[in-house]
Amino acid sequence: MKKTILALIIANALSFSATAADSYTVDPRHTFPSFEINHLGFSVQRGRFNQTSGKVLLDPESATGYILISIETASISTGLAELEKHLRGKEFLNAERYPQIKFTSDKLHFNKDQLVAADGVLTLHGISKPVHLTVGHFYCGLNLINMKNTCGANATTTIKRSAFGVDKYAPKLADDVNIAIQIEVTKD
Repeated sequence: MKKTILALIIANALSFSATAADSYTVDPRHTFPSFEINHLGFSVQRGRFNQTSGKVLLDPESATGYILISIETASISTGLAELEKHLRGKEFLNAERYPQIKFTSDKLHFNKDQLVAADGVLTLHGISKPVHLTVGHFYCGLNLINMKNTCGANATTTIKRSAFGVDKYAPKLADDVNIAIQIEVTKD
């Protein structure tokens, strides 16, 4: 019990705000972009991508930064191998031709030192479109497991898959796709 309380006191004392253009690398073990889509009106189906990489630059004091995220399309995971194979195919993600989904942003929005949104460009299926991410949670501090400065965030958006040329079975299979990105980055 005393060790737990001591660990919490140390964690609070060592927590920090990202300052002065800190550079971070995406932690692929704690970053899993996920999606949900209405399946023919019957249910909401969910999945995620298991391989993500990227860099983040944060400077809350000047309210600036940069995000570059790459998601391996073939890493899609739904819990059903047959569906994953179909989604990787030409009718949907066409992972062989378009091996990555990318998000880039140099327009970050802060409320004091808290990242609250990012406007950027999503490239999916070879098509690039502007996307607004809302950041509902943002925290930077010392990760007591690996003893490295870490930032984490939860970002959400909704896209129209048809805008990216992925329109198979629309509109019965919903055009709107809700995206949630749980991300952790480690300071370089």
